[in-house]
Amino acid sequence: MRRQLSALTLAIASLLSTPAWADNQLPPMFDDLQQRTFQWFWDTANPANGLVPDRHPTPSFSSVAAVGFGLTAYPIGVEKGYITRAQARERTLTTLRFFRNAPQGDAKTGVAGYKGFFYHFLDMKTGQRYENVELSTIDTALFIAGALFAQSYFDREEPDEVEIRRLAAELYARVDWKWAANKQSAVALGWRPDAGFIKYDWTGYSEAMLLYVLALGSPQPEHALGPEAWKVWTSTYERSWSAPFDRPHLTFPSLFVHQYSHVWIDFRGIRDEYMRGKGFDYFENSRRATYAQRDYAMQNPLKCKGYGADVWGLTASDGPADQVLDYNGRKLQFRSYAARGMGIDHYDDCTIVPTAAAGALPFAPEITIPAVVQMKERYGDFIYGRYGFLDAFNPSFQYKIKLQHGKVVPGKGWVAGDYLGIDQGPILAMAENYRNDFVWRVMRTNPAIRTGLIRAGFTGGWLGK
Repeated sequence: MRRQLSALTLAIASLLSTPAWADNQLPPMFDDLQQRTFQWFWDTANPANGLVPDRHPTPSFSSVAAVGFGLTAYPIGVEKGYITRAQARERTLTTLRFFRNAPQGDAKTGVAGYKGFFYHFLDMKTGQRYENVELSTIDTALFIAGALFAQSYFDREEPDEVEIRRLAAELYARVDWKWAANKQSAVALGWRPDAGFIKYDWTGYSEAMLLYVLALGSPQPEHALGPEAWKVWTSTYERSWSAPFDRPHLTFPSLFVHQYSHVWIDFRGIRDEYMRGKGFDYFENSRRATYAQRDYAMQNPLKCKGYGADVWGLTASDGPADQVLDYNGRKLQFRSYAARGMGIDHYDDCTIVPTAAAGALPFAPEITIPAVVQMKERYGDFIYGRYGFLDAFNPSFQYKIKLQHGKVVPGKGWVAGDYLGIDQGPILAMAENYRNDFVWRVMRTNPAIRTGLIRAGFTGGWLGK
């Protein structure tokens, strides 16, 4: 095994020596992984309205954030030859038309959103609020990012592409970020018609970088937040500053936080006031967070099976069950769905999540490529299927108890039964960002992203061109 890993390391080093101006190559398995992951979005979305399920194959409501990842997936499918531009255009137009026309209002039922925002989950057929979920500011931001990506990609003067651009602009302009800030500078996590705003705001380092960039970049003056919102938000960062494994950075236990905003925004070489003071950019911050996760797996304090230099990755994911069980002479809390991670206030139950490493591909390809390859080679027969990697797996979980998700394979451990849209999205998009900057290149042309970054105080890099 050591000899095989050495050969793999040499092969990856050769790939990484490719000149910066050329496309970065990936091992052949990534071709298969990307196509399978793309197919998840294409096959599972409702073709009548574009809604993408939260999960599959378990029957599910739609996740608004997953729709944003789906809108990003379709142009990738065009560029890679999975579908035609006409097919992607039709699916995108169907999606944007539906969201543009979906009822908005402050009623408890019968609507999809309010003040331009959308509910976290929507019924797959009707597109209306699912049960009593919250109006989600971050999930709306992820949807809008996908819509703006479509707006910039479909740049031809054909009527359908002109309409795509118009619909994306309308959807973005009507989002009332000032209302969501509730007369303050910080945006609330969400709102419910019967209870008002959730008491927690987006403060402290998180995936809300994307949300605030969009809020500052809004073309609607009465809806946009001012530059002070970014200053207020970053002023709460210091509680997130830490140096796990001697790697100083803005920390968060789960890796998705270090990935989501980066799916659409190229943070390489640009810095706001806070990061200028630290001497590096947010891309480097995510690189350090990625390395720290690998360091944690190598340290392996819980003695989890499979953890190591070549298999690692903790983020929000499905898990086996909500139960405390005996593991290695200690009581270990296992959970079904949880934000797994390492560092300050972290939670770990030995569950490995493929999207954690795959979604961090551009930050540290020298360690993420081997991790993805090894997960496939070592565990692929029970974690890799029709749509790529199943959401998560846990080689340590060998218990015969009632499960909330997935199944236990004798001798191999627990594996999830579903693919999740918000975990599939970063796998596909970040592989393409690593290969040729595709999503980043397209989004660098979008005026909303540029405007939002400049209003937030970012300078340098591609913003100066």
